[in-house]
Amino acid sequence: MTNWKDFFDIKTEDDFNQHCLDTYQFQSQHCKVYRDYIRLLGREKDLIQHYTDIPFMPIEFFKTQQVIAEGMEAEIVFSSSGTTGMVTSKHLVADRSIYERTFRKIFESFYGPLGNIAVLALLPSYLERSGSSLIYMIDDLMKQSEQPESNYFLYNHQELYDTLIKLKNKGTKTILFGVTYALLDFIEQYAFEFPELIIMETGGMKGKRKEMVKQEIHKLLEEAFSVHGIHSEYGMTELLSQGYSSGQGIFYLPKWMKILIRDTNDPLSLIPLNKTGGINVIDLANRYSCSFIATQDLGKVYQDGSFEILGRFDQSDIRGCNLLVQ
Repeated sequence: MTNWKDFFDIKTEDDFNQHCLDTYQFQSQHCKVYRDYIRLLGREKDLIQHYTDIPFMPIEFFKTQQVIAEGMEAEIVFSSSGTTGMVTSKHLVADRSIYERTFRKIFESFYGPLGNIAVLALLPSYLERSGSSLIYMIDDLMKQSEQPESNYFLYNHQELYDTLIKLKNKGTKTILFGVTYALLDFIEQYAFEFPELIIMETGGMKGKRKEMVKQEIHKLLEEAFSVHGIHSEYGMTELLSQGYSSGQGIFYLPKWMKILIRDTNDPLSLIPLNKTGGINVIDLANRYSCSFIATQDLGKVYQDGSFEILGRFDQSDIRGCNLLVQ
């Protein structure tokens, strides 16, 4: 039996597999929602020897069920955004320190020591609601940053522009997190060359602008700042870990995460590399909720473990996910 918190030190495929098997044993016994799902699939007596054999729980259950290990209480609850009247996902996080340790370690592995980075955020839609795991993460990244310019910019584009000019002149490594519509609003007035700037587009028009294809959005931002590639995060309310892309929509993950692709017509079957299907995520940081999640995203995985997102399922396309929804 491994110590589950050693997942940060996973190096080999065998290490990963053993952690997955141990986590599956724990969650299939102690997470009631997941245990019930496995039972309803008729797979509670299956001999699981590899992570590809593990059942993946539909992400919709985070909207209708309390997904948390028995005997644990939530230290914090993260919720997804949604329009009025929409049922939102809730992630009951039993140990927030695991989330903090996880996102810091991932972020620094991609971008270097936090103390050297100015963290700016143009995220009005996120700041106007509570329960955002993204805002929790960015709050912490700003605290870890030793750059006095690190800050939120709600709608004050002039102040953001002045700060970016200052950081460019100082030669400070700078990351700008921005919701899509706010970044597009900003560059309509304040486009300027800052090729060293890392722009982290967090997605979302939030009904503020007409929807656009991702490539078109990224081209506009690249031209406005003279940068090569727009960065993105692959994360969600239901996960405690993230993947990052430095451009072209290709994402990379930490060693304790993995993406598997399921057949869109047979959601309990996996399909090979380089084929498009539904995205299943393994996140070993989710010890006290569920580490094996079937998402609503469509994508494909490549030989080196990188992946891309190609769209989302229509609600009408989701199959095999209604066992516990009622």
